[in-house]
Amino acid sequence: MTRPPPPLEKGRGATITPQNRFEHHKREAVDDGWNEIAEENDDEPAPLKTTVTIQLSRSIITRNKSPDIPFEQSMNPYQGCEHGCVYCYARPSHAYLDLSPGLDFESKLFAKPNAAELLRKELAKPGYVCTPIALGRNTDCYQPIERDYKITRSILEVLNEFNHPVGMVTKSALVERDIDILSELAKKNLVRVYFSVTTLDKTLARKMEPRASTSARRLEAMKALSDAGIPTGVMVAPIIPQLTDKDLEAILEAAYAAGARSASYVMLRLPHELKEAFKDWLHQHYPLRAEHVMSLIKQLRGGKEYDAAWGTRMRGTGEFADFIEQRFRKACARYGLNQNRKSVDVTQFRKPNLAGQMDLFS
Repeated sequence: MTRPPPPLEKGRGATITPQNRFEHHKREAVDDGWNEIAEENDDEPAPLKTTVTIQLSRSIITRNKSPDIPFEQSMNPYQGCEHGCVYCYARPSHAYLDLSPGLDFESKLFAKPNAAELLRKELAKPGYVCTPIALGRNTDCYQPIERDYKITRSILEVLNEFNHPVGMVTKSALVERDIDILSELAKKNLVRVYFSVTTLDKTLARKMEPRASTSARRLEAMKALSDAGIPTGVMVAPIIPQLTDKDLEAILEAAYAAGARSASYVMLRLPHELKEAFKDWLHQHYPLRAEHVMSLIKQLRGGKEYDAAWGTRMRGTGEFADFIEQRFRKACARYGLNQNRKSVDVTQFRKPNLAGQMDLFS
């Protein structure tokens, strides 16, 4: 007999721990009778704790050549993310660490405390070419453990010191802590901060992104940054058919009121193990809507649950995708978003002098 689903972990997004795609053996839980005895004893399982492992990396900048991603360089101070967003496209990256993209992704985290030191060395390399660095695009650079480790702040200090442009997307109000550095970067036209807002429905958000700042709190942080002269934008992501798409216009309106002047959106992506994790979450929390949601997702992906083709993976194809694109475009025009967009300045960058030598003609 197949074992009934385990109780949901309080404060966690994923409902299961799927095996990663690199494992050679597949395990399946079955009911051997001991489960009933445990229930009779009424033993509460210990809550899932977050662990952080120090990862001393040898390099920190990742180069990207994907034609549908608007940056060439990125940095991730952390691997895994305690926000626990069930829809996160980065979950499958935990498989490279021989861990599960399910609950492991949000509870077994890795921190890179030498990131700022490595960044300084990479910027000093003779062949380094300055292009904007996307900070924390795989996992949130302002997730809860940043309060203690302050790795993101140390990176921003290096970027500010050498006038290097940076962009970031976050779901955390913790970004307010670094307004002092971000405002200095903004004065030199070196920074853009986007806030990811998925839904304005508090009940849905609590189930879907349990440890991220609430949407209302993110909008407050957006206003705080905007008031400090820091260019901000909103990313409506991901749009999930029949769950979050209803909030599209309301999110754009609220973001404009909070100071955002740029906007973008991304349709739900379900690569690799994320398909299994998301479908289980959907059946656990919204069983009556699960089939309809997955049917619309397949319509977006040419009949499949996911299509990784460049150019369409971010937005999808078909009637529903076209409908969302029209709604987004009209709402942006209505609220004055995406007008007069300017790029960050790459001409002010100066290389670190690690040797401490003066320029010949200084």
